[in-house]
Amino acid sequence: SLVWGATPGMLFRKNRDRSLHPLDLSWVFGYNSSLAVHSLMDGDDRVLLYVSSHIVVVHDILRNRQFHLQGHTNVISCLCVSEDKRWVATADQGPDALIIVWDSYSGIPVCTIFETHSEDGICAIAISQDAKYLVTISAAAVQKVCVWRWTLPTDKVICSTELKPEFGYQDYVIFNPQNPHEFVSNSKTQVIFFLWVRQSQLWDKTTTCLLSPQTFKCLVGQFSQSVFHFNNTQALTGTSAGKLVVWDMDNPRTLPEELPAKPHGITATKVVAMQKESLAVLQVLESCIVTGDVEGQVKFYDGQLRLLTIYSHDKVGPIRSISFSTILRDPPSDPPGSSQPFLTSWSDSSNSVSLTLNRNFILSTSDATMFHVATDSTNFERIMEEAKRAVNAIACHPQDPLVAMGSHCGLLKVWEYKQTKYLVSRIFTEAGIQCLSYDPEGHFLAAGFTDGSVYILDAISLQSICKEFQFSQGPVTHISFSHDSKYLATADENYSVTVYKRVLENGSRCWEHLAGLDSHYKPIRSILFGVHSDSKEPRLLSLGEDRQLVEYDLKSSIKDHLVVTHRDRLEQDAVPLCLTWYPQLSTESFFLTANNCYKMKLYNTTTKMCRKTLLGPIYGSPLEKIQILPRTSSADPQQHYLVYITKDKVGLQMLPIDGNPHKSSAFICHPDGASDFAVSHDGRYVFTAGGKERTFMKWKINLPALDAAAFLGGEDLIPFYNLLDGGRDGKFFRELEDYFYYVQLCSQGIRTLERRQVSTHIPLEEIPSVMRAIGFYPSEKEIEEMINEVKFSKYADTGEEVTKINLGDFIKLYINHRPALSLSMKTIQRAFQILGYDNKKGDKVIDRGDFLLLLQCRGEKMTEDELAECLTTLLRGRRPGEGGSELDTSDLTGAAALSEEDIPAEITAEIFVRDILGLPIAE
Repeated sequence: SLVWGATPGMLFRKNRDRSLHPLDLSWVFGYNSSLAVHSLMDGDDRVLLYVSSHIVVVHDILRNRQFHLQGHTNVISCLCVSEDKRWVATADQGPDALIIVWDSYSGIPVCTIFETHSEDGICAIAISQDAKYLVTISAAAVQKVCVWRWTLPTDKVICSTELKPEFGYQDYVIFNPQNPHEFVSNSKTQVIFFLWVRQSQLWDKTTTCLLSPQTFKCLVGQFSQSVFHFNNTQALTGTSAGKLVVWDMDNPRTLPEELPAKPHGITATKVVAMQKESLAVLQVLESCIVTGDVEGQVKFYDGQLRLLTIYSHDKVGPIRSISFSTILRDPPSDPPGSSQPFLTSWSDSSNSVSLTLNRNFILSTSDATMFHVATDSTNFERIMEEAKRAVNAIACHPQDPLVAMGSHCGLLKVWEYKQTKYLVSRIFTEAGIQCLSYDPEGHFLAAGFTDGSVYILDAISLQSICKEFQFSQGPVTHISFSHDSKYLATADENYSVTVYKRVLENGSRCWEHLAGLDSHYKPIRSILFGVHSDSKEPRLLSLGEDRQLVEYDLKSSIKDHLVVTHRDRLEQDAVPLCLTWYPQLSTESFFLTANNCYKMKLYNTTTKMCRKTLLGPIYGSPLEKIQILPRTSSADPQQHYLVYITKDKVGLQMLPIDGNPHKSSAFICHPDGASDFAVSHDGRYVFTAGGKERTFMKWKINLPALDAAAFLGGEDLIPFYNLLDGGRDGKFFRELEDYFYYVQLCSQGIRTLERRQVSTHIPLEEIPSVMRAIGFYPSEKEIEEMINEVKFSKYADTGEEVTKINLGDFIKLYINHRPALSLSMKTIQRAFQILGYDNKKGDKVIDRGDFLLLLQCRGEKMTEDELAECLTTLLRGRRPGEGGSELDTSDLTGAAALSEEDIPAEITAEIFVRDILGLPIAE
């Protein structure tokens, strides 16, 4: 097998040029500095292993290449590496949490555990010295400890136990290197020693002895990490007070066949004050004890906790992990009586001890920096320095292969992305970077900050070309240049749009503040520059969650007065989330929006009329940002593509959009939330920013793979038939055909004796009736948009209106306009939370009178007759006058008379659904 014959470094020899996916992860920038970094190889092959978001990255530093272990769908929460650096175990937290064991030689996942016995995932994991067993601690409120024999094909838990809440949140665990049946875990306040013998028998040795300040009779601080002493009779725990707690274990070292009825003794015999600084890392390496502290110091001790040597550097921050190489350097010959196989030591005449390490090591710090320490020269080489806080801003240069990244820690960094080389950086100490944008000519890089300031920088040196602007009262969320680089517009969290203008002053070009305006009353989702078709002047639009599209007149705007030309409400109920210009695929010009109901809409750029509603990609969350992909030189000039991100995914969409799901593809990029993306100027790469994950990723675009997927999905109506319940041969489609032809009969007259003219079309005015007959109940606004969509579909080309629709086009219209997700009970309950009040029972209810008043006065208002007819049909199962007695309206209006008899005085969400609408409620 590939695993059996794998050798170190083999995974970098894999051919990764031929990808079968439309998007292929090419490079990961940044890493999770709260997890350990491991050194897999040293010397000529300096290879590191670390975690970035949901990806395990194997990074060859010297050859500047990466290999990615992909399998988790949630952010990886913990990892461990076997003693021989061959096996890597990772676990995550979130829905459908996984435990995966990887072969670091081949990059193959050799074991995947789906049933982790915890809905919340795993917070700590360790692998035994012989690499046969895993121990995991769940992240649940009531934590569960499980031991796994991952080398068995069943992947079953050998034994498990639940921890009492008084033990605190256990977040660290490690095996005894000399006994795989023994391990220790700790929280900030408690240490637990475990022993397991056989299946279903796992026992913690300290369940009857909770630690307290009186246990130690001194201040010990919070626990950080625990280890077993190499003498196999003691254990050690590091603390935030710079002390080591020494535990004596008087239990026999042979493994009993059964768990003893009484715990073996585990006693905290002493507390050793090692230093003042907090101990963050504690390890045992052969016959040395190694500590790392928050001051960046690495210290080595012998078995009696006597200091041997110190490694420190003033540039090193709080240490998060220490990983030693497996390659031994050739040390000088050991002096007689040397007892430290890891260290070479000798004594001089003054009896001081001098030591020389024969292994290099990797330090990682909590401020996202890695160092390679060459122990023969005490040389600290910084090999990686990444963002310490959220990465929310990313931008690509419009002409060169450069990508800029901005972080909330104030770090602005520019990379050459084809060779993946770091070029230049700058740190802003005043505030964090929230958004970035290059101007179309590539001369400037504009940055919006969390304190509302705006910097305009030289694109190469990152030096400011003018004094920063401070006209936004909140964090700047969007920033963009006009096509001619004459204007710069920003949007902020206070719903304001601010415009800056490039002017000529003293013979040189400079920037000045033009005007600002509180354009919206809800968060602004997009600002978009365009070009007026007649004058070629810049055109500026802003789109907000208030459903308003605002257009500004830049030419008429003067100092401190931003002129608005149009305000248009784009949506009736849905919330628009993003906006972009649509390619000129016909004689009509459009801009494209995506809303929170998974719909994409095309609007005429002049009239702002909704011309088309289309089913967008459905991958768990709505589209958050969209951008047209620049065409490559080798691409078909008639083929266009759209790039988008959702809450956690990045995807591609073929154009023109028609609702065909096979024309779209998406991949998980940042499980904790994608904050932004940028597209390279040549359309070959997409870069996604991971927000609080502190990472960003480079994705290589493979358009033929998406074209192939669309082709395999079928042509013409085949993809749309598959979206119907039961497909082309199902009951739903047959009913739709019956309704379609029944409408033709009705339009020709049911009782006519003339010869029937069977057609494939129905009149446009019958669209609402058929839609309602098959279970889709559009609002009057949606009906208007559907009819206009068909009526004016050919108007721009022929100047004529369409008056009828065939079955195929009707199916597409239905698929694109019906709700992407069915109406849930939670949605109705949320409406009652807003509209109702708490009754005496504590239920959210709407008063009967208010209920009728809302239907007649709010939204698309119903007349009293319409309301009476609807309620009669729903509650009595028949229309007025058709069988039985008619509704008596002599004294009361129809709706009021009906309501007093059939509608309770207080209406809950359940009553509304079950008793009024007559719909079943799921258990």
